[in-house]
Amino acid sequence: MTKFTDKAHSAEHLMRTLFPATPLQRNDHLSELYEADIWLKREDLSPVRSYKIRGALNAMAKTRSANPGVSVFVCASAGNHAQGVAFVCRHFGVKGVIFMPVTTPQQKIDKTRIFGGDNVEIRLVGDYFDNTLAEAMQFCSDAGGHFLSPFDDHDVIEGQASVAAEIIEQMPSPPDMVLLPVGGGGLSAGVTRYLRDVSPETDIRYVEPAGAASLTVALRAKAPVKLDQVNNFVDGAAVAQIGQLTFDALKKTPTEHVLTAPEDRICSTIVQMLNVEGVVLEPAGALSIDALKDLRAEVKGKTVVCVTSGGNFDFERLPEVKERSQRYAGLKKYFLLRLPQRPGALRDFLEALGPDDDIARFEYLKKSARNFGSVLIGIETRTPENFETLYARLDTGGFVYSDITNDETIAEFVV
Repeated sequence: MTKFTDKAHSAEHLMRTLFPATPLQRNDHLSELYEADIWLKREDLSPVRSYKIRGALNAMAKTRSANPGVSVFVCASAGNHAQGVAFVCRHFGVKGVIFMPVTTPQQKIDKTRIFGGDNVEIRLVGDYFDNTLAEAMQFCSDAGGHFLSPFDDHDVIEGQASVAAEIIEQMPSPPDMVLLPVGGGGLSAGVTRYLRDVSPETDIRYVEPAGAASLTVALRAKAPVKLDQVNNFVDGAAVAQIGQLTFDALKKTPTEHVLTAPEDRICSTIVQMLNVEGVVLEPAGALSIDALKDLRAEVKGKTVVCVTSGGNFDFERLPEVKERSQRYAGLKKYFLLRLPQRPGALRDFLEALGPDDDIARFEYLKKSARNFGSVLIGIETRTPENFETLYARLDTGGFVYSDITNDETIAEFVV
């Protein structure tokens, strides 16, 4: 045992004063699918539906012990960290001032307010998180409060390590592999440091969204690097730069042990877990399960733990998630079709569709001074192969069309 391991165990004991250990559940569906023994560490079942409550509780408890005079805690967050801080502020009966971007969905604002009750004040500042963070830091300095970092803090990292301590206690023997989602790195740093001490034989793999691969870039540069552009779809893990403290714990990771998951593929995993298992996961919470698709050969016959880090999913996003899932699976495509402006042209097009093809979107603008009109059309089908048949029929019919499904520039404006 090391000093860090002892601190992680202390953090785990502290968690029991607020909530029971989150379940570690064997998933029969995934185990059969990947011919392995797949277990899910259900952090989506914590009181705030994410692991963030752990770091917040540990950091706040240690701060109050070392500095009893601290009465104001401040954080900047648009999601799970805010909810964890709010819950813990109410638990300790201290004031929390939580800064959130103006663009934060109302559902997340409402949940943060519910968790914190009268103990928290929510301030909506800035269109972008960097502006929100700057305002929070300035307020914290002026008010003499304590800033609670979402990940780049020793006490937060120790708190997140309690996830690993529970996993080891809940299994008869250490797992062969653990899959961890990566955003700012607090969870992955804490779990990694604990497992290196307690179960060095356990293989650890890390998963980050393709549009926010901050760990991948940092490992190549041998230091944290700020990404020029971030895809915010996987909002719980879309971090422009991994933390310095968290990187210090992860910098020896082989680059091939870090996987990047396409955002659209993550959507297919969310839909699969919802439809098949009834498990509601946010995009970041689905990362570790999604990575199994890239590790099929390596996990076969092994005991694997996937940490499902959060389940704060806004169901208003479900249509978008379903749409992206269908597009990734090749079951839905969008076309720009050049349709002759003559009677019967539309009927000719409809006759080219197969029995399993369904029109999901159709927008036609007739141009009186032209011989052709432009049509935006979305088509859903049952198997990807049906589109090859459709292409052949359109070509035979002399139709001029362009598949814009994967053209992000055009699709951003018209789909």
